Amino acid sequence: MFDRLRTLSARDYRPHALHDAERIWPETNCYVDLWIEVLSALGLEPRAMLGFTLAQDFEGDQFTFFKVPLEDLETLYGIRATELAIYDPAERHVATQIARGRLCLVEVDSFFLPDTQGVSYRTEHGKTTVAITALDAAGRVLRYFHNGGFFELSGEDFDGVFQRGDFAQPLPFLPYTEFAKFPDKAPAGDLRDTARTLLAGHLARRPAENPFAAYARTFAADIEALSERPFEDFHKYAFNTLRQAGANFELAATHLDWLAGEELRGEADAARAIAECCKTLQFQLARALARKRFTGLAEALAPAAAGWDALTGGLEEKLRRDSKTGGRHRAA
Repeated sequence: MFDRLRTLSARDYRPHALHDAERIWPETNCYVDLWIEVLSALGLEPRAMLGFTLAQDFEGDQFTFFKVPLEDLETLYGIRATELAIYDPAERHVATQIARGRLCLVEVDSFFLPDTQGVSYRTEHGKTTVAITALDAAGRVLRYFHNGGFFELSGEDFDGVFQRGDFAQPLPFLPYTEFAKFPDKAPAGDLRDTARTLLAGHLARRPAENPFAAYARTFAADIEALSERPFEDFHKYAFNTLRQAGANFELAATHLDWLAGEELRGEADAARAIAECCKTLQFQLARALARKRFTGLAEALAPAAAGWDALTGGLEEKLRRDSKTGGRHRAA
């Protein structure tokens, strides 16, 4: 299976529809985004893995940075991912694993990723995860998945990513790295029954309290604190709150559309309402901070809270009913 990734061309690559510019949140977070693209490039269905989105919670200062559980990757696709220990230069380990047909997910500095041009490339240091499919250490060339696409970098950017050459420096710790082992053959058949079982498990793990009601209680204090800080801090705040929640629940809606179509249309629409509310509120908050006017912002979370109740309540009722009758929803 890895051979399909090894031979990918960044120039000819087309992202999956989950990263279409017309979506409410065209990108989610670096980890989920790259798995969407990896699975798509392998000819697998990435929408099958998205049931984990139901378990997202408000953690008191941020929404859960949602990630596909590694056990779900194995259950659905036969992909086994685990931590890769780094004790030599990272590029040596990556080259070894690629030669063995494994995909390496490495935390790197986005400062050296040319696909972040206009965001952080050569302007701001930040941690992000890439999935490396091909590496030429002698030629200083790297091909990799990042966010919603597939890219290539070379030269100084290669040295910067691996902190070598002119960018070598003593490291306080080594980069966190995972590697994925693929089955000999892609799984056959429809994944919906397996995905539905996983969805029920994630629904059972959902927060005991509506996370948007919890967020609403801290929102006013958050805004007050943000208003005293540089406006640039807003982007980091929004990424870890409104974007994480909004993108998460748009993926939940997509999962339900794929899983059962019209049978879960109401629940999918409720999840989309959350995504839309978070996107609207992010714009409203940016304007409010610029103008120092904050009246009514906390109340703007009400549609998201109502959407969460409708989503989880509807799913609980329908999944419980189906478990008793042995019925299965099917996509339209």
